[in-house]
Amino acid sequence: MNGRPLFVAFKTLLFKEVTRFTRIWQQTVLPPIITTSLYFVIFGNLIGPRIGAMEGFDYMDFIVPGLILMSVITNSYANVASSFYSAKFQHSIEEILVSPTPSWLILAGYVGGGVARGILVGLAVTAVSLFFSELQIHNVAVLCSVVVLTAVLFSLAGFTNGMLATSFDDVSIVPTFVLTPLTYLGGIFYSVNMLPNFWQGVSHANPILYMINAFRYGFLGISDIPLGWSYLLIFGFIAALSTVNLWLLARGHGIRN
Repeated sequence: MNGRPLFVAFKTLLFKEVTRFTRIWQQTVLPPIITTSLYFVIFGNLIGPRIGAMEGFDYMDFIVPGLILMSVITNSYANVASSFYSAKFQHSIEEILVSPTPSWLILAGYVGGGVARGILVGLAVTAVSLFFSELQIHNVAVLCSVVVLTAVLFSLAGFTNGMLATSFDDVSIVPTFVLTPLTYLGGIFYSVNMLPNFWQGVSHANPILYMINAFRYGFLGISDIPLGWSYLLIFGFIAALSTVNLWLLARGHGIRN
């Protein structure tokens, strides 16, 4: 396959993925908006005034970037993990496998759907945040690049989860026991500089900390992590996960048994 057939295959996969989550928007888009609104009310309006300023900014303004990126992370990951495993479970993935569609294009189609959902939910959460905070943008290029790269990264991670999962329980284990704790400990609600030295060192082992700080830099112009390190980590994980996923697809792990 080359040229137009590749484009048609990618467009078809992407359209299928986008249609899938938009048809059930009450389950895919609305819940994260409601959840994040509660964070804004509880942490921003109720607890924020007691905390005061954080890194020279109002506490609500400080947590908004992290909450937006958290919604992008969780929805990008969940969309691909659940969609790909469902295709395995229903054996509909076999229709793609018997076609001449290359592995990299299958991966790109699913990742594109995850990115689309992550960005859509992120935009919706951003719109809600305007009722609670006067958003300012320090660097548009950093803001857009970080959110897109992060959505790509966690879509790839969701694909890995979908490939390795052998039951629907396996799809939910990683978000519940790995992704959620790392996200909450990624500096959304606090600056890592507030922690003792030992816990600062532990926090620096959390990759989500780098992404949230880079995204916060795009809004507020502040970051606990050098921006270059954040981009290096994101690109490194994208390259590693892409390689792993293409290898799993080439082996047909869990889909050609």
